[in-house]
Amino acid sequence: MGSIKGKVIWITGASSGIGEALTYELSKMGHKLVISARRTEMLEQVKANCSESDSVAIVPLDLSQFDTLSVVVRRAIQKYGTIDILINNGGISQRSLIIDTELEVFKKMIDVNYMGTISLTKSLLPEFIKNQGGHFVTVTSLMGKFGSPYRSGYCGAKHALHGFFDVLRMEHEKDNIKVTLICPGFIQTDVAKNALKGDGSAQKKEDNATQNGMSVALCAKKIINAIEKNKFEAYIGGKEIMGVYLKRFLPKVLHKVVLKSDVT
Repeated sequence: MGSIKGKVIWITGASSGIGEALTYELSKMGHKLVISARRTEMLEQVKANCSESDSVAIVPLDLSQFDTLSVVVRRAIQKYGTIDILINNGGISQRSLIIDTELEVFKKMIDVNYMGTISLTKSLLPEFIKNQGGHFVTVTSLMGKFGSPYRSGYCGAKHALHGFFDVLRMEHEKDNIKVTLICPGFIQTDVAKNALKGDGSAQKKEDNATQNGMSVALCAKKIINAIEKNKFEAYIGGKEIMGVYLKRFLPKVLHKVVLKSDVT
């Protein structure tokens, strides 16, 4: 694990799911960690579960409050004097048809998944430039590469992240700043339960594809491997990964495959 050994790593969305699993795995590796999410009490529990809890610092944040994130960045840097890797993992999903979805839900997808993420990134960017090095790791989704019914707002926000971070990589390669986009498919998290319906309320139910997906522990290991290899993009999941290649080479075939699948 030489390429990230000794790095200070900041993980958002660390109170559950992929972020929680990353926290445990990186703690076992001996990293100094900053973990963030909205719910401080859940972050405290995650910290207590870590094998090296003394090296885990908590900095609460709400990605939807993107105008305040520059202050949050300063607090995170103060914990260990620097940040070497930011894992942008926080976000929220959606499960509703376009016709049934209130505009406020689409705005929420953009505010949390896109504006919050790029605001946090932009606020940390001067520190990376000053240090002439750093690594932005952004957990998007396979839905950032192709679309699926009931996820229109989520897909739009995740697609936007790819455009932003591809350009960030180009503009700051001269500053030794790396960018890795992580595209998970079906992972065993609460993403479906927490997804917003058309009226903005939580769906509160699981779907079969998520229940039968990859474990968060294995997903976390694959993400760390992608970071160490400095991959531009990493696709993580099962057969759903094929959607990336169908979209690129056979988009009409993908269209038919998605419509036939039960992914609601």
